Amino acid sequence: MKYTDLTSALSLLNTIGKLTGLNGTTIELMLNNSKELEIPKGDTINNDGTLCRYLYFIMSGKARLYYVDYAGKIITWSFHFNDIQSTLKNLYIVDYKSVLVNASGNMLIEALTDTRLLRIGSRELWDKFDSEPAMEKCLHKLREHSFIAAYGRILNMLTQSASERYNHLLYHEPHLLQMFADKHLASYLGIEPQSLSRIRRNLKSSSSQRRSVEFSSDIRS
Repeated sequence: MKYTDLTSALSLLNTIGKLTGLNGTTIELMLNNSKELEIPKGDTINNDGTLCRYLYFIMSGKARLYYVDYAGKIITWSFHFNDIQSTLKNLYIVDYKSVLVNASGNMLIEALTDTRLLRIGSRELWDKFDSEPAMEKCLHKLREHSFIAAYGRILNMLTQSASERYNHLLYHEPHLLQMFADKHLASYLGIEPQSLSRIRRNLKSSSSQRRSVEFSSDIRS
């Protein structure tokens, strides 16, 4: 395909190159099966109940991957952006269950700002994974990263309280607090925005109390 911005192709290849070595065949295959998309703020790519055959590489903007639970509550699964703080889980957007086991998806992608994506995939591309070692290795690495991210996410949701999940966010991904709205952060933590505000107030109060105790101790000493 032709890219309107060469940096799109270079950024994609650079990221894949960190996962696995690239050869001419691999590069050609990836580029020929990629398409640039521009998603306006508020639009969604709906994979819920349909077979997902693509993964997306975010070039600019901010997006989230989310699902709707049994009670109709929207849960943000992951945030996506491309800057110096991005990790692999932020750069790629994919409903891996749908792609890997060839089953209907449950995830939707929402553009939180005007967003540019590279859509990667086609039947030809997936068929090449078994015959092209570099492509197979790339998919294997993406599976590994996806599993690790999903395992950590599920473990936190099942074993931590809301306050503990917020503290985990503060320690491991503090930049998200400046990048995304409170309603989306609350959804990511599995709580309501009001609960997020209460957790913040409690933390602020606890911090103030600790400082007061430390100050009193300094005076006595």
